Amino acid sequence: MLHTIKKIGVLTSGGDSPGMNAAIRSVVRTCAFHDIKCYGIYRGYEGMIDGDFIEMDARSVKGIINKGGTILKSARSKGFRTKDGRQTAYNQLRKAGIDAFVVIGGDGSFTGAMVFNQEFNFPVMGIPGTIDNDIYGTTHTLGYDTALNTVVEVIDKIRDTASSHNRLFFIEVMGRDVGHIALNVGVGAGAEEILIPEEDLGLDRLVESLRRSKASGKSSSIVVVAEGDKIGKSVFELKDYVDENMTEYEVRVSVLGHMQRGGAPSCFDRVLASRMGVKAVESLITGKSNYMVGIKNDIMDLTPFDQAVKGKSKINMELLRVSDIMSI
Repeated sequence: MLHTIKKIGVLTSGGDSPGMNAAIRSVVRTCAFHDIKCYGIYRGYEGMIDGDFIEMDARSVKGIINKGGTILKSARSKGFRTKDGRQTAYNQLRKAGIDAFVVIGGDGSFTGAMVFNQEFNFPVMGIPGTIDNDIYGTTHTLGYDTALNTVVEVIDKIRDTASSHNRLFFIEVMGRDVGHIALNVGVGAGAEEILIPEEDLGLDRLVESLRRSKASGKSSSIVVVAEGDKIGKSVFELKDYVDENMTEYEVRVSVLGHMQRGGAPSCFDRVLASRMGVKAVESLITGKSNYMVGIKNDIMDLTPFDQAVKGKSKINMELLRVSDIMSI
């Protein structure tokens, strides 16, 4: 039996990621398919508090599936963290006649949606959009695949320079709490070492590994470092330590930064966003609420917000073994 939802809002919150626009497009067009009005909410929860809404139809989202970033903009909202701010947001939604909303973002965005649902019993669904792939309940978040491809392409270019000058490059990639990006691009780009938060390699072991690589005939090396690596040193401190203890290489550092979050989404992310948007809207229509849409074994699935927020995504430790074998 269909739930009586006539208007659905959609917003992007937190950090942007490639695929967000494709997800917006999917939500809007799924609403149109089911004869439901859809409203874009600008600037995340901050825009919800301000009542910054715009009605969107199937034609409003043409030509955006291939664009990075988010046409609805994103912002972090201090106001939404307060009860008064959430009450104002609720009043704005009711004033506009919006019956439910879909939030595209990460764990902070989902925490806000979960609290909002608990306080006002307001139907809400989440779509995971973050390049870090650090959300429990889905094997892939929107933007993760695109970020991997972007980083591998950059590392391939850096390797050309490393090989030409007999250099060792430390390349820092995003991944504050998890090493998904570092581990996968490290294997994909043929890095000699991969430093991730889940595995404490240690400075001495790192230097010993690099010495083995040098002794085996390698004239250059690439070390991929997740920004939250457990060694506890910044990538520049790592450079200084290796400079002091291993004079065989010229050592350079490259911090890739926000370039990892930009660019046109990959085909995988566009398809994933389209599937997630359909699942989110149709779940709301059938009365589901307070869930995140995810993908598991290529099947769309729902995970309660509290599990998505509190759970921890796990890296594939087998890839570390593969990396050790490949770097011989």
